[in-house]
Amino acid sequence: MANNRPKPDDRSDNVEKLQEMIVHTIENMEEAEAAMEFASGEEREQIAAKNDRRREAIDAMRLEVKDEARAQKDR
Repeated sequence: MANNRPKPDDRSDNVEKLQEMIVHTIENMEEAEAAMEFASGEEREQIAAKNDRRREAIDAMRLEVKDEARAQKDR
């Protein structure tokens, strides 16, 4: 018979995972900025727009890191 119970919510390493995601996203932004040197006008616009979305995602991840850190402290 299958075990249908959900796994317990383990958030112990969320801060670390979020920080790794932030670093990875920043690296992607830097690589994209370097690629802009060789891109056409339309490609540059697309890269710039994607990096804008990445900046927004980083801001959201940083807020989530703060929330997770606070939640861990309160446990």
